[in-house]
Amino acid sequence: MRFTGITIFVTGGAGFIGSAVIRHFLADTEAHIVNIDKLTYAANLASLLGATDHPRYVFERQCISDGPGLQRLFEQYRPDAVINLAAESHVDRSIDAPAGFIETNIVGTFTLLQETLRHYRTLSPTKRANFRFLHVSTDEVFGSLGPEGLFSETTPYAPNSPYSASKASSDHLVRAWRETYELPTLVTNCSNNYGPYQFPEKLIPHMIICGLANDPLPVYGNGSNVRDWLFVEDHARALSLVLERGKVGETYNIGGRSEQTNLAVVQQICDLLDDIAAGSTGTRRNLISFVKDRPGHDLRYAIDTSKIDRELGWRPLETFECGLAKTVRWYCDNRTWWRDILDGGYQRARIGLKTTPE
Repeated sequence: MRFTGITIFVTGGAGFIGSAVIRHFLADTEAHIVNIDKLTYAANLASLLGATDHPRYVFERQCISDGPGLQRLFEQYRPDAVINLAAESHVDRSIDAPAGFIETNIVGTFTLLQETLRHYRTLSPTKRANFRFLHVSTDEVFGSLGPEGLFSETTPYAPNSPYSASKASSDHLVRAWRETYELPTLVTNCSNNYGPYQFPEKLIPHMIICGLANDPLPVYGNGSNVRDWLFVEDHARALSLVLERGKVGETYNIGGRSEQTNLAVVQQICDLLDDIAAGSTGTRRNLISFVKDRPGHDLRYAIDTSKIDRELGWRPLETFECGLAKTVRWYCDNRTWWRDILDGGYQRARIGLKTTPE
């Protein structure tokens, strides 16, 4: 069995992608998982049902910007690997209030690298040879594509939002800690994730929840912005392969090979909701409205996944059509999960239009 006797720190493990990674490792490997999460607004331990009592799982509430707290955890658990998924990730929120993105994504990554390096230098030569630090990033660091072309691992960075700039900064820090201090690191850059347990501020769950309530479905601009969509369980599987077989110092792009315009995504959600939870007001496509575009809204993202396919044998298993249907069905069948978030104070009001950041 893979990862037998291995202890892995997963930072941000109560978030959307982090929880999927933990579910994958607990179900499909023998790894011991330490979930390190600050439990910010988008974190949800209810996304890890069954993990609490799992013999190979531990949760530690901890901010990655707190060096002494991290040092205590490294000394206590002595991990063999770190997967860094702790990040502020919502572009609209970064436009209004970028400071939190700088603190978590840049300062937090720096602090985590420092404490990982401190731990790494205490390891035996054999342990050092097998240790890995996997930093999970985004395709948004590459900026915006035109109608043609794909992002590859050699595409120059050109971030356009406070969020993507903070992630680009963290990627460069990870590279520098490998080049300067010989910490064995890897970086992945993924496309837009979707699937069950995603916080309602993101496009797909937001539209599902609004559609179930027969509320307006606001599409930015004319809906022509294109994203490549990656089912979160495919992403989790890819990350485990990169950690297991990826080459130190390399970057791997992970995408779903499923380019869709935002408008097409919303239209497909409407059609699925009409089939699964038919309403009395006719087709939900009538709820679609077009609103003022997001500042600096990148036109198109698309990922070239040939490197991870060629070197590690990974390909996405889920088509967008099947993955979206599973996702819509999950939100229809698990209303308690997201209603608890709404009842907890999350407001669905639009953000990301401020011209002066806080």
